[in-house]
Amino acid sequence: MSDTVTRLLQRQIMPIDRDLDVMALYVDLEDARLDEDKYVVGGTQAAKDVNNATIRSVNGSGRKVQPEQVVDRTRFKVLPGQSVSFGSFFNGFAASYWRRWTVVDQVRLSVTVIGADAHVIVYKSLANGNSQRVEAAVTETDAATTFDFDLSLGPFVDGGWYWYDIVAGVTPAVVSAEWTAEVPADRADHGTVDLAITTMNRPEFCAKLLQQLGDEDLAPYLDTVFVMEQGTKLVADSEEFPAAQKALGDRLRILEQGNLGGSGGYARGQLESLAKGTATYALMMDDDVVCEPESIIRQVIFGDLARRPTIVGGMMFNLYSRSRLHSFGEIVQPWYFWWETPEDAFVAWDFSTRNIRSARWLHKRWDADFNGWFSCLIPLAVLREIGLSLPLFIKWDDAEYGLRAKAAGFPTVTLPGAAVWHVPWSDKNDGLDWQAYFHHRNRIVAALLHSIYPKGGRLLRGSRNNQLAHLVAMQYSTAELRLQAMEDVLKGPQHLHEMLPTRLAEVNAFREEFSDAQLVADRDDLPPVRRTKPTKKGKSISDVPSKRSMLISAGLAPIRQLKPMRPLAKEFPEAEVPAIDARWFKLAGFDSAVVSMNDGTAAALYRRDPARYRDLLKRTLAIHQRYRREWDDLAAQYRAALADVTSPAAWTETFRPWLPETDDEDNA
Repeated sequence: MSDTVTRLLQRQIMPIDRDLDVMALYVDLEDARLDEDKYVVGGTQAAKDVNNATIRSVNGSGRKVQPEQVVDRTRFKVLPGQSVSFGSFFNGFAASYWRRWTVVDQVRLSVTVIGADAHVIVYKSLANGNSQRVEAAVTETDAATTFDFDLSLGPFVDGGWYWYDIVAGVTPAVVSAEWTAEVPADRADHGTVDLAITTMNRPEFCAKLLQQLGDEDLAPYLDTVFVMEQGTKLVADSEEFPAAQKALGDRLRILEQGNLGGSGGYARGQLESLAKGTATYALMMDDDVVCEPESIIRQVIFGDLARRPTIVGGMMFNLYSRSRLHSFGEIVQPWYFWWETPEDAFVAWDFSTRNIRSARWLHKRWDADFNGWFSCLIPLAVLREIGLSLPLFIKWDDAEYGLRAKAAGFPTVTLPGAAVWHVPWSDKNDGLDWQAYFHHRNRIVAALLHSIYPKGGRLLRGSRNNQLAHLVAMQYSTAELRLQAMEDVLKGPQHLHEMLPTRLAEVNAFREEFSDAQLVADRDDLPPVRRTKPTKKGKSISDVPSKRSMLISAGLAPIRQLKPMRPLAKEFPEAEVPAIDARWFKLAGFDSAVVSMNDGTAAALYRRDPARYRDLLKRTLAIHQRYRREWDDLAAQYRAALADVTSPAAWTETFRPWLPETDDEDNA
């Protein structure tokens, strides 16, 4: 018996619905152009800054894919004389990731072409984006011809891709391809996956997602789809649900429970998956995504062949700008303890503007600390070892889990070639609205658990400075919520489960008394702008202040807030401030202002309140001093309680009101 077997790693795919907006993620018709960003990888930050605008410029000839060129799910027609590259997000092969994280050391690319005199050219790239021709072949007849290329993964320590280009002859060339590898015989069988989807009042969105998961190619990999229904508008009541139910059959399970946030929904899915025990993985997925089903298959296969149990994440594209990538991998910056894209990478990258072959930075391997739970595959072996999600409601549950897994020896890989399209959060107000409480509380909890620096590094200083910025910007509701968040952390880890079902309602009720949290859809429902004096030298709110001016504002703004309000500002706002200009150093100069929200749906009246400011300032300084005194003891408390708080037993108690009696007894 052979000690190896052949496993399919990846196949050429085309968009299911022939959507032209995403075609750049599947094929590339443009010529590669790297000169503009030659300093990006390995260059100085100054060089990168200079190049930023240039490398985002359109690399365009106006060539477009015609819908009829998509023959079916796996085949693409190259028109006579046309050159097409499959060095794209979904069809390039991210060789450096496979080399670093899996048992695979060599792959076979099999390209099948129907059409005479078609050229197949295989390329590889280095971590700096430079490409090299590897092999080539030419078809001799119109009959289907398959070319096999055996390719080593040896040269991909730091980065690099494999891909293939097709140049058609005088007749069209229909192309399909597969990437395979010889792997140990004990890795012959593919794993299966449970999906955990948390939904809250998005019935149509969620039902359409469930339909996508009914893809026939995904079926062999799919065990159970758990939908944690936490809203009042039920997915089962959607007109789209019967089609979803038909597509998934008895693999679909709807579990109704109270609103426990994303973390409570995902933890329920994790608990159910562990209790059932028939799948290899549990995949966390948001309800407001459009799924590329092939991505789930690729995540499972990568997990199957990983050297050790590995969290495999999909990337996120913007649902409203479908070729725009959110991030190529995210980290938690340890000194500031804040999530971010690595410093020398880019966010919101548009592949229709510059594709993989024309962007050097996309060839470097990016190692992630965590993956967002919009599409994140977690081995059940990891869940058994380190526990379930923290009871954080929303925000930081995915980042904390990634850091916890990393500390236990389980890496996270954000896998190129796997992705979903997600509603972007860049247009939301989640740093100012009710979510500000969860942002701040959960970040501190995660830092107490995982910060490698004394007192959390720069976190406390940054927290204090951000709090002052909210105060001088008249964002008193946000400042109050952030203080409540810090006070709740001081209560200790045992309160996280207790607060989970009730804290959101309490936060929303508390915010209602603040004018800056009272959103108004019609601007005419707020008073008109009136000022005693015009702006200095007629300056616009959109003017960009100098660095010197900002430093002066930072020093004087906190003092100015102590002065009495201008009488007219008590009744009338002094300005209208668009969301894009609503920065603390601009708002700090007003006694009142109408400020619009990032999502464009409403505005709020900000009004300065010297008495409230004094109270909030005093409490802000006091609580940050307390944190500095008590950080070490608090961190020890949270770290000691982590295993218990994230255990199946603890979560079973939280879920008890919604568990059937039989499940309740089994899980207890």
